Parts: sequence; C-alpha cells; structure tokens
Amino acid sequence: MILLQTLSTNGEAVADSLAVMENSSDSIGLLDLLIKGGYMMIPLYALFILAIYIFVERIITLKKAAQTPKGMMDQVKMMVQTGDIGGAKMICQEEDTPVANMISKGLERIGSPLKNIEVAIENVGKIEIYKLEKNLNLLATVSGAAPMIGFLGTVAGMIRAFIGVAQEEGMVSPKLLSTGIYEAMITTATGLVVGIIAYLGYNYLVARVSKLIHSMEYTTVEFMDLLQDKK
Repeated sequence: MILLQTLSTNGEAVADSLAVMENSSDSIGLLDLLIKGGYMMIPLYALFILAIYIFVERIITLKKAAQTPKGMMDQVKMMVQTGDIGGAKMICQEEDTPVANMISKGLERIGSPLKNIEVAIENVGKIEIYKLEKNLNLLATVSGAAPMIGFLGTVAGMIRAFIGVAQEEGMVSPKLLSTGIYEAMITTATGLVVGIIAYLGYNYLVARVSKLIHSMEYTTVEFMDLLQDKK
C-alpha cells in the first residue's frame, strides 16, 4: 500500500514537471525568441535581408550570363571563314552575354595585329568579370560581420543581465539571471546563422563565377586560334 502511494505521488510529480516544461516551451516560441534578442537583432535582420538579396540577384545575373548557345561559336567560325564579319557581329550582339561581348569586340578589331585584338578582348573580359563579381565582396563582409555583431549583442546582453543582478537586493532570482543570459545568447545564434548562410552563398557564387571565367577564357583562345588560322 505504501509502495502504491509512493508511486502515485511520484507519478503526479513527474506529470506536474512535464506540464510545467510544456507550458514553458509553448510560452517561448520562435517568434518570441527573435523578438527578445534585443536591439542588436535589427542589424542582423538587415544583414540577413541584404545577403538574401545579393545571392538571388547574383544567381539571376550569372544564370543569364551563362546562356550563350553552344552553336554560337560554330556560326561565328563559319562566317569569319567566309568573310561575313558583319553577320558574325550580329550574332554576338543578339546574345548580349560576356562571351558574346568579348567575341564581338574581337570581330570589330579584325584587320589589326593579333596582339591588339587579344588585348581588346582581354579588356572587355576584365569589364565582364567585374560585372560578374559585383557585390560578392559585400556578401563576404556580411558573412564575417554577422557573427561579430551577434557576439557584441551577447556581451551587451550579459552586461545588462549582471547589472540587473547587482541591483537586486537580497537573494537573486535564478529566473532573472537565466532570462538575461538566454536573451543575450539569441544574438549569437542569429549572427552565426546569418554568417553561415552568407558564407555558403558567397562560396557557391565564387564557384559559379570561376566556371564562367574558365568558359570565357576557353572561348577567347578558340577565337584567337581561328584568327591565327585565317591569317
């Protein structure tokens, strides 16, 4: 009988504890956590929006830049070999991609020494690469700045929490200290999340740009070989 009463009492205690934990988890939702991070969450939200905007904008730009048709160079080769330079220029101008712009500049300089043509193509290539890499440095800055801002918010929150503890008279409530600490840690978690997302996005975009640059270089060499053979 005593054993049954003990088990019953312990069961009720466990049930009460689980109910308290459930109520606590319900009261501290995701939105609540994001709001309680403090004023340092504002720049973190701004950096997150900026990172997403740069990533989406660069993806659209790079996708458009990589849409040079595979048969374009074959058509250009055929027209250059037959002497139809104007037709080859029109094909390049219709595409409006980095590769097409570089080849178009080379076609405009046909008749000049090959070295001059190569330099003109390289200059256009530098401009196109600059366009492809636009805002990538800013995305890299976001990936480094967001965690640091998050740490700064945590330090500021801990300072506020301990100031509140110091101002308390008598026994300090554990709830007061734990609330101040978890609110301070929210900024660190948010900063790390934003930084990781920006860092992964930056590396992905750099890989896409490198692939495009390789394609541009390959096409340039192919075009210069065509002019060399024609000469």
